[in-house]
Amino acid sequence: MSTPGTRLDEEDHTLVAAALAGDREAFGEFVERYRAALQVHCYRMLGSLDDAEDMVQETFLRAWNKRTTFERRSAFRSWLYRIATNACLDHLDRRARQPVPHDLGPGAEAATSPSELPWLQPVPDRLLDAVSTSEGDPQAAVVDKETIELAFLTAIQYLPPRQRAVLVMRDVLGWPAKDTAELLGMSVPSANSGLQRARAALKEHLPPRRMEWAPDTDPTEAERALLQQYMAAHEKVDLDAITELLCADARLTMPPQPVLYDGRETIVAFAGQTLGEGQYGEFRLVPTRANRQPACAKYVCRPGDDEFRAHSLDVLRVADGRVAEITTFEPDVFPAFGLPPLLSVDARDAGR
Repeated sequence: MSTPGTRLDEEDHTLVAAALAGDREAFGEFVERYRAALQVHCYRMLGSLDDAEDMVQETFLRAWNKRTTFERRSAFRSWLYRIATNACLDHLDRRARQPVPHDLGPGAEAATSPSELPWLQPVPDRLLDAVSTSEGDPQAAVVDKETIELAFLTAIQYLPPRQRAVLVMRDVLGWPAKDTAELLGMSVPSANSGLQRARAALKEHLPPRRMEWAPDTDPTEAERALLQQYMAAHEKVDLDAITELLCADARLTMPPQPVLYDGRETIVAFAGQTLGEGQYGEFRLVPTRANRQPACAKYVCRPGDDEFRAHSLDVLRVADGRVAEITTFEPDVFPAFGLPPLLSVDARDAGR
C-alpha cells in the first residue's frame, strides 16, 4: 500500500520554506507535483472526475490559506491529503447524494449498479499513469488497480461519507488508524469500528468473485483481442458475434440514465435496436482505457452526414474471457480522454 508520505528532502524543504513565506510561485510549483495523485484520491471519494478537479483546486486554495499551520514534522503530501479529504467530506455534506435505485420490475432482484449513480464518471488511464504509487511494493499495485475499477467506485458510493473516508485512508492509502482517527476527529476505536463496518458493507455491493477478475495494470493480449472483437462486432452490426462475446449474466448500464439491461439476450436485443442493422448509421469505434479496464469510444455517421460524431464511451468488465459488464457513458466524457468530437469519414482505422 501507499504510505502517508516521507519527510521532504533538502531541495523540497527550501521550496516549502519559500512557499510558507508567501511566495505564490514557489507554492504553486510545489503543490502542482501532487495534482494528479490528489485528483485520483478525490475521484475515489466522490466518483466524479469533474468534482474531483474542483476539490483539488479547493485543496490548493485551503492549503495556501492555511500554509502557516503546516508542521514540518509531517510530510507535506500527507498534509495535502488531509486537506483534500476534508474538502471532499465538506462537499458531500453540502451536496448530499444518494444512489437512486432503478425499477427492475416485479420480482426482480435489486443489484448495485452504476446507473444508480447519476454523477458517476470514468477516469482515463493516462491520469492514473501520472500517479506514482507502488514504490516497489507489488501488493500496492494490486490495491491501486482494485480500488480504481468502476465496480469499486460504484460500491463505495453506497457508504456514508465518513465510512468511505476511513476505508480510503486505511485500505487504499495505508494510513495508520491513529492518523486516520486524527484526520476525521474521532477516537482510534471509532475509526477501527468504522473501517470494519465499511468493509462489510463494501462486500455487499461488489460483484461476486471480484478477486478473480481484477485486471493487470497493462492489458493482456487476450484482453486486447476481446476489445478488438467487441469493436468489430459493433461496427459490423454482428449480433451473433456480440452474443458470443457476452457472459450469460452480463449487465449493461448507462449512467446517468436509471436503466439496467440484465442478461445477454436483453443486451443483444437492445444492441439490435440501437445499431439498427445500419439504418441508424455507420459506427466506428476507437480503443482506449478507463479505470484500468478496456474501453472504446463509439462514433456514428448518420445517413446523409459526412463525419463520424461522438456517440458514447463503453467501459468493459471482463470475466472468464468474456464481457461481464458494460458501462456506457455519454460523449461529454470524451474531452477527459483526449478523444476528438468528430472523426472524418476516411478515418476508418483511427486508433487501431
